Amino acid sequence: MKLFTLTSIGCMVLLLSGCGSYKQVPYLQELEALEISDTLPPMDDAKIMPKDLLTITVNTSDPEASAPFNLTVQTNNSASSVHSITQQPSLQQYLVNNKGDIDFPVLGRIHVGGLTKNEAEDLIREKLKPYLQETPIVTIRMVNYKISVLGEVNKPGTFTVNNEKVNVLEALALAGDMPIWGLRDNVKLVRENADGKREIILLNLNKADIIGSPYYYMQQNDIIYVSPNKTKAKNSDIGQSTSLWISGTSILVSLASLLVNIIK
Repeated sequence: MKLFTLTSIGCMVLLLSGCGSYKQVPYLQELEALEISDTLPPMDDAKIMPKDLLTITVNTSDPEASAPFNLTVQTNNSASSVHSITQQPSLQQYLVNNKGDIDFPVLGRIHVGGLTKNEAEDLIREKLKPYLQETPIVTIRMVNYKISVLGEVNKPGTFTVNNEKVNVLEALALAGDMPIWGLRDNVKLVRENADGKREIILLNLNKADIIGSPYYYMQQNDIIYVSPNKTKAKNSDIGQSTSLWISGTSILVSLASLLVNIIK
């Protein structure tokens, strides 16, 4: 009877604690109170930063005229046969150095660090005008646009974003979302700007007004860290303590058995 009573009390405690923590689980609560059109943040172009890898294409009506500005490199491409390897050209990639510069054919060294892609395209377009008879179309792509999601998510890792656009909820989706014990009201965003300065921003994903935050859209090399809730942290401590206690008990029992055998 006593065991049944204790079990019933334990179940009630679990139910009550579950009800009390429900509001910490859903995303975007109180959404109906927001005017979505007024809260959406402007979508800023990503700024070019040191160690970014860029591809730059220059197009004109005469491909031969723009060819000197579209360098290619030969890459190995394995065909269906294991022993058959073909060489296929791919666009030259430009690594932005620590000063924010790249070395571009004919034009030489160009400073692109801190510029958006559109600004860098305009800059290169202006520098190309003396060499071409028409205004070229310049397109810049970031090859290594990556974000990382760590902590209490189902599939932590680093993810490449091909379209160079991702928000914090999409980033969590790439990582398999948070389990129930991930803290949704205290998500940490680590961001490094073009000057190398880092900042940590706390995001509350329980609140719908996150979609109006200037940090809703992520930038290249952003890191999201999700902390565990107190229950998960305590369970982890209990698990480690239990393992140590069992190990210690086993050692004591072994020593006691050895002493008994010696005394006999």
